[in-house]
Amino acid sequence: MLRWLWLSALVIVLDQITKQAVDRTMELYESIEWLPFLHLTYLRNEGAAFSMLAQAGGWQRWFFIALAAGASIGITVWLQRMPTDNRREACGWSLVLAGALGNLIDRIRYGYVIDFIDFFWPGSDLPHFPAFNVADIAINIGVALLLIDAFLQSRRTAAPDRRLG
Repeated sequence: MLRWLWLSALVIVLDQITKQAVDRTMELYESIEWLPFLHLTYLRNEGAAFSMLAQAGGWQRWFFIALAAGASIGITVWLQRMPTDNRREACGWSLVLAGALGNLIDRIRYGYVIDFIDFFWPGSDLPHFPAFNVADIAINIGVALLLIDAFLQSRRTAAPDRRLG
């Protein structure tokens, strides 16, 4: 199933192009309204999801680099060993791999991840959703595909038991 790495490569290129465009054309913390609920806001995330550990003092950069590199190697090995008939799972893992590598590139190059998609509910007191990027979108879609695949696999496995009961 390594043939799915084209999808990973495509997402990584798209992720890096969008991040570079934001880095070259916007000032840090600059925000541009696209839609009433969606702004482009240039942020730098030194932590993980939701800026977790962003203020940890620097060690987190190396921790997240090692974590992403290890996960990427593991996912690649998993894809290599995967049966060719499970396209949804392969697609999901390829998207997760792309997201991990897209953000890994940022951490190695800059020491932080460039985030810029700022989604929120206009006119409400709810806080903004944490800003994210194309790599984060790929990870979320990939995980959703993996969950759907696991759910459908469990239903197929359990289906014969239900008929017997």
